[in-house]
Amino acid sequence: MRRRDFITFLAGAFAAWSFAAQAQRTMPVVGFLSSGSPRALAKFLRAFKNGLSEAGFVEGRDVAIVYRWAEGHFDELDALATELVADGVALIAATGGTQSAKSAKNATTTIPIVFVLGLNPVNVGLVASFNKPGGNITGTTIITTEMTTKRLNLLYDLDSGTHNFAILVNPGSPSIDADIEEVGVAARNTGRPVFVLKASSLSEIDTAFTSAIEQEVRALVISADPLFMNWRAQFVGLAARHKMPVMYPFREFVDDGGLMSYGPSLSTAYRHAGVYAGRILKGTKPGELPIELPATFELVINLKTANALGLTIPPGVLSIADEVIE
Repeated sequence: MRRRDFITFLAGAFAAWSFAAQAQRTMPVVGFLSSGSPRALAKFLRAFKNGLSEAGFVEGRDVAIVYRWAEGHFDELDALATELVADGVALIAATGGTQSAKSAKNATTTIPIVFVLGLNPVNVGLVASFNKPGGNITGTTIITTEMTTKRLNLLYDLDSGTHNFAILVNPGSPSIDADIEEVGVAARNTGRPVFVLKASSLSEIDTAFTSAIEQEVRALVISADPLFMNWRAQFVGLAARHKMPVMYPFREFVDDGGLMSYGPSLSTAYRHAGVYAGRILKGTKPGELPIELPATFELVINLKTANALGLTIPPGVLSIADEVIE
């Protein structure tokens, strides 16, 4: 390349870089903080972006997004939230559970925060109230622990002769006390024993299934823990190997081959969070946006998995299913 052409090339490249840098400076930047991994939560990230788009913000055109993934390492969330604050983001989307929201709130009292979590945000100290959260934080909650009894009852309906049930929880989860309390209520109401199994790693999940078999557990409920969302394939594989009917908290497990799920739509929660983020970027104060709650809950059943387990789903259960995968 001749010197003159090289200088022209450099000038053009510098101009393009300057334009891109200027666009980045004038475009609001959203920090997406998650306890999960980009692969496991790709569907929900798309839903969040769809919500942003509904509010008038398309990534790369109207807004930039920077990502911080803890990939199941919850102890890294505080540092990741602090990084986003140091980067000067315009808003933090704290997703994947309560700890993400708490880490974001601890990192800033001025940058707006929109969360997606599964607990009551008032009870865990994130907001003042559902209608008027106050401060710099709002979001959506699916409050999944209150559905543990319903999930157990649906499992009971599969086989009235089955007596030993269990729930698998993460001992490090903020919702573990609520989950265990719900299990106790269900056990007392039905007169059927419900064992509590614990796991916080892939190896412990394998051990938990083995323990369930040893205790003659006939059906299992998986609690709605963000960590477990990252290991959907492992849960489905272990359930198939041990011929264990398992009730999951979200339909994504069933889409991946699980037997059945009952719960709210996570995709809808993430989309609503995206809409809220867009409204805040337009000037709405986060503390004035009420906390969103799920409007519907869905029962999803995978008949192919039921057949593989040698399980016949009673007509009464099939009749109330919102979706049957064949």
